Formats: sequence, structure tokens, C-alpha cells
Amino acid sequence: MTLDDQGWVNRARRVLSPNCNSRPSGCGIDLFVIHNISLPPREYGGPGVEQLFTNCLNPDEHPFYAEIVGLRVSAHFFIRRDGELVQFVPTTQRAWHAGVSNWRGRAGCNDFSLGVELEGCDFEPFSTEQYTVLIALTRLLQQRFPQLELTGHQDIAPGRKTDPGPYFDWRRLRQGLA
Repeated sequence: MTLDDQGWVNRARRVLSPNCNSRPSGCGIDLFVIHNISLPPREYGGPGVEQLFTNCLNPDEHPFYAEIVGLRVSAHFFIRRDGELVQFVPTTQRAWHAGVSNWRGRAGCNDFSLGVELEGCDFEPFSTEQYTVLIALTRLLQQRFPQLELTGHQDIAPGRKTDPGPYFDWRRLRQGLA
């Protein structure tokens, strides 16, 4: 797995999201935010996440979609249950994944972070394939961004977000990176 100078991972399937923009001038990347997502909720393998991140979600396909159809969100990466890696935004750009957020006194985490969505929810474990890909991706990103710290969405938006949730195995991730 490699990361090119334009911010694309060679082993990731590219699906371009319009929900991104330039980072503020002089703003480095030092945070990697882990999220979870499934669309429809608790259903896996469908096109919902890609449709959401590309502004193509059809509100008639599921009742929940009608509630979120106007959202303009994205993440840099998405890891499906089977370990497929999808990239929506190059690391050189700011993806819109964190929302209102704060990390160690710094507001607006999108400015200085990368975001990865794991296909899943707060109510069940993630797959071995997801951890394998997440560990490889994190290693790659830490090579490019040596100061990169890891955190969950719940840590940068407490009270507002709960992901990646109680079933995310932080110890497994950290042991895999050791």
C-alpha cells in the first residue's frame, strides 16, 4: 500500500466526493479520526454510504434517507466489512467528517485531520478484515504524517457523537501498530 503525492492510496477504490475543500494555509495533518457508519442503519454492503458521500442519496429508498438526504458530508476513507478500502477525498484536501469538534483545545478538527469510516455501528464488533486494513492504512499514514494521533469521533464531539462505539477494539488497533 502506498500514498502518492496527490494524497491517494493506491490500493483504495476511488469514489470522488464533492464534499471537501482546501485545508487552511499552513495547517498540517496530525489527527486520524475513526468513525462508524452504515446505511441504512445496521445494514451492510449496500451503496448508501457512497451515495451519501457523493450527494446521490435517494430519499425514497429508505425512510432514514429522507432524514439525512440534505447532509453534505464525506470522509477520506471507508473500510467495508469485507476489508475493501474506498477513498473519497485525497489526504491533501479537507473532508467534511468531523462537524463541530474540538481536539486538545483546537476547534474545527476537519482542518487538521483525516477521517476513516468503518462500515458498522455502535452495537456490534467490527470484522477482522476491517482491522487488518485499518492497521495497514494507519501505518501508511503515520509514515507520511509522523505526528498523527488516533482518536474516535466521540472524543472530538462528546455528547454529540458516539462512534466508533463501545465495540471498537482500541487495544487491538494499538497492538497491531506496535
